[in-house]
Amino acid sequence: MKVVEVTEMEKIAPLFEGWQESTIWSCLEGTMGKAYSIEGRESEMAKVVLGDFCFPAGIPCEELLLDTHANASDGFQIIVPGTKEMGRCIEQTFQERAEKKIRYAIKKEGDIFDRTKLQVYIDALTKGYRLSEITKPLYEQSQSELWSRDFCCNFKDYKDFKEHALGYVVLKDGKIVAGASSYSYYSLGIEIEIATFEPEQRKGLALCCGARLVLAALQKGLYPNWDAANLKSVGLATKLGYHFEREYDSYHICES
Repeated sequence: MKVVEVTEMEKIAPLFEGWQESTIWSCLEGTMGKAYSIEGRESEMAKVVLGDFCFPAGIPCEELLLDTHANASDGFQIIVPGTKEMGRCIEQTFQERAEKKIRYAIKKEGDIFDRTKLQVYIDALTKGYRLSEITKPLYEQSQSELWSRDFCCNFKDYKDFKEHALGYVVLKDGKIVAGASSYSYYSLGIEIEIATFEPEQRKGLALCCGARLVLAALQKGLYPNWDAANLKSVGLATKLGYHFEREYDSYHICES
């Protein structure tokens, strides 16, 4: 069986009906990411790949899961199954390389945010730190550190980021110590990537730049989608006005 890139998204769109993942919407719109299937079987099985994330749908297929030409360059990917059957196929396919992880879906509720509270979080930034929009030098700086790389890494260059994304960072002595940015985008919103340099955590820095990014997205008529990798992220999202929806399974896959 031959794995091929899907260019006619209407062939695979029914497989992803009901999925509430903005990264999938980005791919189906043709804005970001790529989709793959088995040649001639696009209506039966497919996977969407964007950044580190992979979303397989339809009939479970080991060949499609094992295909690596679309995977992240560092050999790491997060596969999210839509069904228990797909989860079993992932476990059987990758065996000890598949580490099962719980992620936390956050409700997509439209504009339910308290702008006054968000501004309070922004104004509470500790003295000695500075909030900044991501400029070209800061875009480049973010790519020089592993912890901050995901702020902009899914965009081909700063021009692409500036045209399609939103992002803010907190600086200390000119260095990025926290940030909230667009992991991906689609016509109606963005997917938020947020992180803080470990020695600077628990100082409200992520809360500050997260609040600024949410406000900026709302001002542009975009929905700021949030998906949490851990309970700490759920807590931060809750402070910003989001509501927890459910747990779901994912698999971290590392190259052998």
